[in-house]
Amino acid sequence: MAGRASADIDPVLTPPFLIEPHMRVVTAGSCFAQHVARHLREHGLACYETEPAHPLLSPALAEAFGYGVYSARYGNIYTSRQLLQLWRRASGAFVPRDDLWEGDEGCWFDPFRPTIQPGGFSSMREYHEDRHQHFAAVRRAFSEMDVFVFTLGLTECWGSREDGAVYPLCPGVAAGRFDADRHILFNFTVDEVVADLRAFIEEIREVNSRMKVILTVSPVSLAATAAKQHVLLASTYSKAVLRVAAEQVSRLPDVYYFPAYEIVNAAGREYLADDRRSILEDGVSHVMSLFFRHVLNEPAMAPMKAEHDDFLQRGQAIVDTLCDEQRLDQSSNATPEAHQMEGHDGLQ
Repeated sequence: MAGRASADIDPVLTPPFLIEPHMRVVTAGSCFAQHVARHLREHGLACYETEPAHPLLSPALAEAFGYGVYSARYGNIYTSRQLLQLWRRASGAFVPRDDLWEGDEGCWFDPFRPTIQPGGFSSMREYHEDRHQHFAAVRRAFSEMDVFVFTLGLTECWGSREDGAVYPLCPGVAAGRFDADRHILFNFTVDEVVADLRAFIEEIREVNSRMKVILTVSPVSLAATAAKQHVLLASTYSKAVLRVAAEQVSRLPDVYYFPAYEIVNAAGREYLADDRRSILEDGVSHVMSLFFRHVLNEPAMAPMKAEHDDFLQRGQAIVDTLCDEQRLDQSSNATPEAHQMEGHDGLQ
């Protein structure tokens, strides 16, 4: 690949299926997964949305409350266990023992969506009614979708020692309170990730036999780790596990691996911001151009050119995504226990 321009890198193999214009596409995963939904919308292929915002909400306010980011208001899903848990909670197969956290001044937080409601829910009734509506939206999205695009982001997450329930953020960072006697760090292996993904696919296909799956691995490196090792080692482990797991699961019928991770990494520093982990818009556009070229069944589209986008002209800025990274940097706002334990990324 010596002397080859980054824009010419194309490792995409022919997929076993194509996304047709009429298909219902549902996206989920780490922060990087938000780019897929955004580019689909910009391409005129809006993702299947089952939990829309109230029409009177402004776009900015709707986004702040997690509407329109994904097909339903589930926020970022960083691990395979979190994905499987979402479906089992929505379908009634799993009810966590600790599913409501009390905040300050009588507000309430969803442990599994702690940042989805800024300031928390004003009452337990509001919380339960919102969750009831949310679960219905998740069931509808998963049971009616044609294609599911899932971006694997992490192997680390915090969970409950009582029943194994997993959280997107360490308790105590955005809501709740960390308790070492009740909370435990998970760092999933290849076998565990594969088992979670296989279980999710099998259970969804029991109610939606036509579902096809596209897996990707987030190219965003970890910014922090709760494991007792350097974050570079933790990041290498995480990406290796996720990539191998995705390869194994892609051998299932109608499951396809799209190499977003490889496309960005092959370009080296060219697609990375100064922090060496955030992906510049040129990198995202390259990934999505190849996605559209190879995976969508439509006439050839013109290449996405960054110079025609006013936002991109302002210095090839990093695309804004609703991530939890900023919360991990705000150590002064976390409890001592949370600051010590908050190292799982939640940042992909």
